[in-house]
Amino acid sequence: MGEKVRIPTFEGDKSFPAYVARPAGTPKAAIIVVQEVFGVNPGIRKKADDWAAKGYLAVALEVFWRQAEGIDLDSDIPEEFQQAIRHMLAHDFDAGVRDIEATIRWIRGTEGVAKVGLVGFCMGGKVAYQAAARTDIDASVGYYAVGIDQMLNEAHAIARPLMLHVPTADGFVPPEAQAAMHAGLDDNAHVTIHDYAGLDHGFAAEHGVRRNDVAAQLADQRTDKFFAANLA
Repeated sequence: MGEKVRIPTFEGDKSFPAYVARPAGTPKAAIIVVQEVFGVNPGIRKKADDWAAKGYLAVALEVFWRQAEGIDLDSDIPEEFQQAIRHMLAHDFDAGVRDIEATIRWIRGTEGVAKVGLVGFCMGGKVAYQAAARTDIDASVGYYAVGIDQMLNEAHAIARPLMLHVPTADGFVPPEAQAAMHAGLDDNAHVTIHDYAGLDHGFAAEHGVRRNDVAAQLADQRTDKFFAANLA
């Protein structure tokens, strides 16, 4: 079981909530877990708990805290799905990247953990790309990221390892967007893209009808190896 903490904003004038799961001993590194549009719900908390069980300090910040704290939604309930989309549309992603910077600073300073990775899902996958391009995060992973094709002008700034898991039948990322991602990123030595043929958005969700066990396990194994190599 984790605990809820408050992390000072980058500007230091406010604080935001985060779910923190700690390993049994000294953390070998830290991993920031960035939610889907559904908040820090049971699936995201489980992902944080799983990283803690593997020896990492895991921090899942509440991305939508400026709108409301404690958002916890179920993707399988249509009304809650629509509520989640409204939160995403109202979100300030630039402010969100500053929250990532604040979380990195809190981990390295307050928690004393030097190496920091980030793994994000859906909207969090976009944040993983932004973090790789705009912060000094040590390594980032994005699952079924949305909108990267519109941010390829930032690719030149990626100086640390980034891995992207891309389902080819993603209803939120059409084939032309996927093609643009490959065209813009395949030559970048810091970026690795794994395609998952025929799979749709959310295939690695911990709970619900979207999950594909075989593909989720493969993607998670790749992520484990990626962080082991780049956060050592």
